[in-house]
Amino acid sequence: MIPPKKISKAGRIEQYAMNNSRAVLLLLLVSGKALIDATVINVTEPTEWWQTATLYQIWPSSFKDSDGDGIGDLNGITSKLNHLVDMGVEVLWLSPIYPSPMVDSGYDISNFVDIYPTFGTLQDFDYLLATAKKLGLKVILDYVPNHTSDEHEWFIKSKAGIEPYTDYFVWNKGIVVNGTRKPPNNWLCAFNSGSAWEWVEEREAYYLHQFSVHQVDLNFLNPRVIQETKDIMTFWFDRGVDGFRIDSMPYPVEDPSLPDEPLSGLPGYSETDYYYLDHIYTKDRIENYHILQTWREHVDNYTATVNDGAIRIIFTEAYANISSVMKYYNFGSNVPFNFFFIKDKNGIESATVNTAIDVVNIINTWMENMPDGATANWVFGNHDNSRVATKYGSDRIDGINFLLYLLPGVAVTYNGDEIGMTDTYLTWEETQDPQACSTDETRYQPYSRDPERTPYQWDNTTSAGFSTNSITKLPVNQNYLTLNLATEKEVDVSHYKNVQAAIKLRSNEVIRHGTLDAQVIGESVVAFARELDGHEPVVVLINWDNITSTCSLEVFENIPDNMKVLISDINSGITVGDRYTKTRIELPAYAAVVLQGITDE
Repeated sequence: MIPPKKISKAGRIEQYAMNNSRAVLLLLLVSGKALIDATVINVTEPTEWWQTATLYQIWPSSFKDSDGDGIGDLNGITSKLNHLVDMGVEVLWLSPIYPSPMVDSGYDISNFVDIYPTFGTLQDFDYLLATAKKLGLKVILDYVPNHTSDEHEWFIKSKAGIEPYTDYFVWNKGIVVNGTRKPPNNWLCAFNSGSAWEWVEEREAYYLHQFSVHQVDLNFLNPRVIQETKDIMTFWFDRGVDGFRIDSMPYPVEDPSLPDEPLSGLPGYSETDYYYLDHIYTKDRIENYHILQTWREHVDNYTATVNDGAIRIIFTEAYANISSVMKYYNFGSNVPFNFFFIKDKNGIESATVNTAIDVVNIINTWMENMPDGATANWVFGNHDNSRVATKYGSDRIDGINFLLYLLPGVAVTYNGDEIGMTDTYLTWEETQDPQACSTDETRYQPYSRDPERTPYQWDNTTSAGFSTNSITKLPVNQNYLTLNLATEKEVDVSHYKNVQAAIKLRSNEVIRHGTLDAQVIGESVVAFARELDGHEPVVVLINWDNITSTCSLEVFENIPDNMKVLISDINSGITVGDRYTKTRIELPAYAAVVLQGITDE
């Protein structure tokens, strides 16, 4: 692989700084020059299938119901795999499908080597997998090794003191203060419900739960637990999966001396809220990276043993600062998810994406911090955060998708974002997410993840074509009558058809191999150029503001004088095939276009 090198751009544009005078800023705007210092970044040469893959996340309970019970299932997913092929997707990622009490939508697992009965059976999974393979789709599973359900056999036996399960979990007798027994420290649960410790009378000890009280943290200082996690991976590899997305990577190991964590000092959090504390003893510890390295070695050893020529991959989930996330590359993650368009630099608050400068800074920060030889990835929405159309606004849907699919590396999309689905308003009574239910009806909405988990909108029939049942696990968004896949496939121009076009363009050599030069043009235009010797360059322009902007592509080197439109957002009024000179391109408010150079005229 060719490592990504940062090449200083000849004739650098003046760097935009907050203390620039108004006169200098006006000069930059009039001249159309970039507002931030630009670099051209070479892209890691892809040699494996996953490095340019489009990864599609399916939320099983809300994707497609095959039996009319109002809950999605495996056979429903299988029946809709052709949608992924039609879209151009290459990899299917299934959120948890394991047996579970469903306290936390399946992330509380009671058996890691079976299927949740409502979703189907292992035979149904095998059929899904076989069908996916026939269609050319890879399949990866969500894997949640940090904790089990409190209904898992291991925990039931651990509570009873049955060996070898006694120390499978993190137990502690606590401390006695003025005659009252209390948890051993001040650690807090991530679901904002107070202490991360729960007393069990049967065991006469507290157990640790960094998430719901029904999600019990495994003890990763126990070698038997490590071996169990490897055996689980082997079970699913034997069935034919292509890899795992490993959930909650920052959490498996805590400081065994159990010290109190310091106050975070962040405003707006109460004493029971997770971010009231700074989690220096329970999150992002170096031991977690070593565990990941152990899993990477196991995956590679498995592949070497079966000797089938397959490439098996590991994606990792971690909301953390940039240095903590990048470190996962070095310890075996093929793709540590890039959440910086979702969360801020510390992985806590929502990301700031108010201006074009915000957007370009996020792009360049990721690219410039990657280790040599690493592959980039882009994530704008998922099951834990507001949908793209809600977070960024409906006017920016196509622009976001152009970023997602035409920046270098892996594109990760959440089911429904390809048609511009929006968050669904849910009342307190309708809310099921434990992260929200542990608050109260006056403040549950910012914490609830249910709005982005409502049923996929296939058409305008009963329950949006998701189910024949008018009652579904989570309610269908009322906008399904006009916002649905069938409608978007029927019309000439739609978000879905733009996604298809953008994914198809990913096979272009310029998008696969070309350099990246991301800049802000004028004050409001997000712009990036993909260039490769011997090929026509591709330029993406997104007007981030609600004002018309006229810009010049002269900020990019080696762009030909004439450009043609390959894709345009549905509201821009710009037509595919339109032509521009590079010196003057007018973009209406929020308009987004994909341009390709023309040199044969």
